[in-house]
Amino acid sequence: MKFLVLGIGNVVFADEGLGVHLCKQIEKNYEFKSEKHSIDFIDGGTLAMQLSYIIAAYDKMILIDCIDADEAKAGDVFFFPYEAMPSKISWSGSAHEVEMLQTLQYIELLGDLPQTHILGCVPKRIEQMSLELSKELINAAKIMEDTLIKHLQKEGFSCKKVANHCLQDLARSFYKN
Repeated sequence: MKFLVLGIGNVVFADEGLGVHLCKQIEKNYEFKSEKHSIDFIDGGTLAMQLSYIIAAYDKMILIDCIDADEAKAGDVFFFPYEAMPSKISWSGSAHEVEMLQTLQYIELLGDLPQTHILGCVPKRIEQMSLELSKELINAAKIMEDTLIKHLQKEGFSCKKVANHCLQDLARSFYKN
């Protein structure tokens, strides 16, 4: 099976870039192996609908993004299957989140949506032209990393840590990666 880890977010809006930064951090910090599966890590940025043909080429996808949820606080982490999205998840934090939800619905309507899990976090700071991540988001990213690694191990991947790139450093230098 072909797996996709898709990082979504606007990297120049502080915490909003979480999906992209965490996707890159995990790709750089780990080596993944499986006899049955392949895995790709893609920076989806804010492309949403333009990612449709890419997403449709995979069997399983883990989408990493900022989300909004009723009664949630900054740094709260959520991991759920797309088809069992909790009702308290609203995906209304930014324009690209709404577009990403619409993109998933569109691909689903066409019958091309891979089995999808959402790994999301409630952001604290969404500021234009800022590369600084909040303390809450950096702490949440560690939980998200563990969640993703455990999920991929259950799917049959061996995951070996090979580096220790810092999330904030990657955010500050995203344009160089």
